[in-house]
Amino acid sequence: MPGAIAIIVILALFPVIIGISGGVASAIIGAVLQRDGERRFEGSELLDIDD
Repeated sequence: MPGAIAIIVILALFPVIIGISGGVASAIIGAVLQRDGERRFEGSELLDIDD
């Protein structure tokens, strides 16, 4: 019986863990790409345009 409870708990938490790790990964990738774009196009007039 404890094994079945452990499997149910793991199956309930697995989608949440995947979602949170995906959000963290996308935030890190977004920050890195934004920093790269700002460095690559430094001095460009397009950086002054509001998002």
